[in-house]
Amino acid sequence: MKYEWRKEDKDLYLPKPNPTIIHIPKMQFLTITGEGNPNSEVFSGCVGALYALSYGIKMNLKKRTNVEGYQDYTVFPLEGIWNLNDEGKRLYEIGTKAVDLKDYFTFKVMIRQPNFVSKDFFEEIKQMVFQKQKNDFVLSVVFEEIEEGLVCQMLHQGSYDDEPASFARMESEIAQQGYTRISKEHKEIYLSDPQKVEPSKLKTTLRFKICKS
Repeated sequence: MKYEWRKEDKDLYLPKPNPTIIHIPKMQFLTITGEGNPNSEVFSGCVGALYALSYGIKMNLKKRTNVEGYQDYTVFPLEGIWNLNDEGKRLYEIGTKAVDLKDYFTFKVMIRQPNFVSKDFFEEIKQMVFQKQKNDFVLSVVFEEIEEGLVCQMLHQGSYDDEPASFARMESEIAQQGYTRISKEHKEIYLSDPQKVEPSKLKTTLRFKICKS
């Protein structure tokens, strides 16, 4: 039976359009870090490398017969952890709107991998994909485990530029429950393809870490 993250991990990826508190366990990802505007060629290169490796892993796993716990699966969605660099934080503090700070973003984009994918197998596919594509971004991708822990998350529908209103709602509601947002760093999980879906219909899971006040 094929592993479908939309069904098996619905609580993690498909929250309701209302703030929800949830604990996110340790999972393994392919990740790559960068800085700058998400509309840049650098960001596109990072994302392209992640997808090339993720599909390379999936297709080559099908050829192996000795991978313990293996089952066919749907490639997980793209996720991104976003923050501001020091200059961006300074500008934000003096009142610059978030939509005008894109050139000062820092990011770590990632795609989750099933538990039966090993780091050694990733390294093997990494060299294979690089030899085929000669894409230097591929060489910057790393395999790591991440445990987010206690978070608030919510489904945001609409343009990425409208996300601040959803974050404000999330912060307000968790405060009423005795929780505080730890930092301005946040995660976005992309449930829609912006090249195929108009901005007003984009669906994105928003998430940030919290603690008891």
